[in-house]
Amino acid sequence: MQQHDICILGAGPGGASAALHLANKGIPCVLIDKAVFPRDKVCGDALSGKVVSELKRISMHLPAMLSEQEAQLPSWGIHFISPAGHKLSVPFKYNYDPAQDIPSGYISKRVDFDNFLIEQVRQRPEITLVEGIDIAKIERIDQGFSLTDKSGEHQFSTQLLIAANGAHSSFARQTAGIKQEPAHYCAGLRAYYKNVAGLDKDNFIELHFLKDFLPGYFWIFPLPGGYANVGVGMLSETVSQKKVKLKKEMLRMIQEHPEFRERFSGAELIGDIKGYGLPLGSKKRLVSGDNFMLVGDAASLIDPFTGEGISNAMISGRWAATQAELCLQQENFSAEFMQGYDKAVYNRLWKELKLSRRMQRLLDYPWLFNQVASKASKNKALAETISCMFTDLDLRERLKQPSFYLKLLFN
Repeated sequence: MQQHDICILGAGPGGASAALHLANKGIPCVLIDKAVFPRDKVCGDALSGKVVSELKRISMHLPAMLSEQEAQLPSWGIHFISPAGHKLSVPFKYNYDPAQDIPSGYISKRVDFDNFLIEQVRQRPEITLVEGIDIAKIERIDQGFSLTDKSGEHQFSTQLLIAANGAHSSFARQTAGIKQEPAHYCAGLRAYYKNVAGLDKDNFIELHFLKDFLPGYFWIFPLPGGYANVGVGMLSETVSQKKVKLKKEMLRMIQEHPEFRERFSGAELIGDIKGYGLPLGSKKRLVSGDNFMLVGDAASLIDPFTGEGISNAMISGRWAATQAELCLQQENFSAEFMQGYDKAVYNRLWKELKLSRRMQRLLDYPWLFNQVASKASKNKALAETISCMFTDLDLRERLKQPSFYLKLLFN
């Protein structure tokens, strides 16, 4: 039995960030993952400006180190394509200059980005990284939890467990009581294609809201080496109600939709089409308890509108490290004391998650989406305003105000 004050289960971006922030505080921990890195993870592979900000918080040098990796592309914005075919281009930075400016976002396969973080973990003596150990049993003991792997050969005990083991975390379900609710859960498919035509020269990612696929969306994200991450996402509730066969619909759109038929005519599917689940942060949940905290997808913190989860996982990992330090200092691991973590996470994320939920619901009104995209694509000042909404939360508050839409529609 290995004994540790802090055990982090799951070494993805959330768990790795928590471990690195603890190391920066001089606090040792054990970081356990069932995989051996580098390992793949089904995902959209886009890294937002929030990810870059979180990398800076770990070390000021990390964004520059990421930009030097061969397995990434700098991305300068998003193309939203409305049901009527209007393209609204939202740069992450208005009037950007790719030759001089530092990119606000990147696109990198998770097998590469997650390994980039793990390479930082390997350099820290404060972190004991344990790979290839699949924890099968977690039991409560007097001073926290005991963890046992499938073989029964490896056992760990810890005062504080940080569960960062993803969307299918059995600990989150069984101990923390996080339920999978179809209204707050998204089903996604991801595939890699080579030689998709018409990709943006500045690597804008594409989100297509197609009339016959609402309220779902279709994405194309460029990747290094002429590849693209292509996929679809839709609320599980809708998939169930409408009996949607996501894979069949995705292939149909690629083969038949006028927007994609030509672009994919010379493209090649590389590997399999893979599915994954996204537990959305569209409702508040209890994400801690006696001797534990949940981080990232295990805490259901994925953005309801964009489907992004990496940055929120890293943010929650940072706050978990902050709370862990307080727990050790005060020797208090009670559920009541742990509420400081919940408050910190939702103080940072809830406003944003709530607004994204509203934007997600706008997909039920395609006429409004069409109006917004059409007017913004022809109006520089309006396009700049919407660009700021994706980088400035205070400006995004305008989305709450009916007067904003009246001005938008009637100028």
